Amino acid sequence: MKQYHDLLRHILENGTRHEDRTGVGTISAFGYQTRFDLQKGFPIVTTKRVPYRWVAEELFWFLSGSTDEADLRARGVDIWQEWATEEQTARFDREEGDLGPVYGYLWRSFGGDYPKMNGVDQIARLVREIETNPNSRRLIVTGWNPETCDNVALPPCHTLFQFKIDGGKTLHCQLYQRSADAFLGVPFNISSYALMTHLVAHVCGLEVGDFIHTFGDLHIYSNHLDQVNELLSREPLDLPVLEFANADGLKGLDGLLNFKYENLKLNNYRSHGKIAAPVAV
Repeated sequence: MKQYHDLLRHILENGTRHEDRTGVGTISAFGYQTRFDLQKGFPIVTTKRVPYRWVAEELFWFLSGSTDEADLRARGVDIWQEWATEEQTARFDREEGDLGPVYGYLWRSFGGDYPKMNGVDQIARLVREIETNPNSRRLIVTGWNPETCDNVALPPCHTLFQFKIDGGKTLHCQLYQRSADAFLGVPFNISSYALMTHLVAHVCGLEVGDFIHTFGDLHIYSNHLDQVNELLSREPLDLPVLEFANADGLKGLDGLLNFKYENLKLNNYRSHGKIAAPVAV
């Protein structure tokens, strides 16, 4: 994961000081891109421990269409809890735990009358287009709806992703991320979209290619600088390999939506120890 170290150094060397919504302050760089060849190993940061099960469970939660934070916490993952408090949700006249039209709803019911699931199911459309029109340049899922983005505590940071199929067999994915917390968020985002690419490739009978990660506002929070320097002092380790278990029957849209953590095997993931850092809410 040299690419991740290069990303952090780019911010430190080229970023400027910014005030931000959270009041913490950042060093921010605008516009950056990195690329991961998924055939060369699964991209997960090795210079600190990344909780891979949390990455997978959050992605499955998104794909389910749920916006209830309790559903994610029932999977043993509490990373959305700060935005699901009664104080946060009351700002939008919603009950505690109801996050509003965030990723799951936007992916599975874009443009709908929240909480009714009567919008466009972008995931179903994506799989259908891959299966029936693999040369399409419209294999896109968007998470940015200007009609609803101000009606949630945390509008989507990873905003739009697009797939491309090369030679009828190789699936590439590119993500545009409008806002990126480089120390806490980006390691999750890299592994989440790498996993998404593997899942979609599997259920559509394709092989994985590249994951390209394109950033808008890429930043390090001012209270993460010591942690970033500690991480950069460590030597990256070899990448693990992702395999699927008991997944031969998981095909098409139903297969994608029925993947479980038990179907994933991340072989030989070795890392340095955890580095704790506060989340900016």
